[in-house]
Amino acid sequence: MRTGRQDAERGPTSAGVAGRDPADSGGRAVDPVAVAREICLRQLATRARSRAELATTLRRRGVVDDVAETVLDRLTAVGLVDDSAFAAAYVSSARTHRGLGRQALAAELRRRGVDADVVQVATEAVGDAEEEDVARDLVRRRSAAMRGLPAPVRARRLLALLARRGYSAQLASRVVREELAAADHDTGGAGRGGTDTDGPDGPDPGGLGLALEDEEANW
Repeated sequence: MRTGRQDAERGPTSAGVAGRDPADSGGRAVDPVAVAREICLRQLATRARSRAELATTLRRRGVVDDVAETVLDRLTAVGLVDDSAFAAAYVSSARTHRGLGRQALAAELRRRGVDADVVQVATEAVGDAEEEDVARDLVRRRSAAMRGLPAPVRARRLLALLARRGYSAQLASRVVREELAAADHDTGGAGRGGTDTDGPDGPDPGGLGLALEDEEANW
């Protein structure tokens, strides 16, 4: 039995293929625009998609370019395809469920074929304070499982996490430094195996500052 996702991917099988007249299973001629539209609607029924994603699916299914453009223009005109709305919804969802920073959000939208101007508007809607709040929440949740590790180890792992999620080196370093310092203060120590060293600004519990500087240099 085919799944809904497989059905959405396969959909109708005849749609304006170059060099061939589309026909149904009974050999009757079919409207290539109608078939291409049905492919798009099946795709949109599973999740929101950018225009470029739909265009890629139509091309993969053999729909000729002029038919694809006609269908996508019509769907855009009635609001079923809207890259600005798609980008805004993607940013909101990816921040909430995956904790992505603006850099990663922009990369994901570009990968989905969203125009640069639309990407910029969508990601700039995320304020500095909002981005920092999400980064801090990520660090707090992950660091809770690292309490027995030395501070430098925790710092490296948390910085790597924030880098993968698309946060800038400056924000990531500050958030990790502050959150680990607060956690160590609450537990009365610098983490198992940590030793105090002298940093450029004075004592550096557990070598945390030196570890952060090393990671920033490699960002």
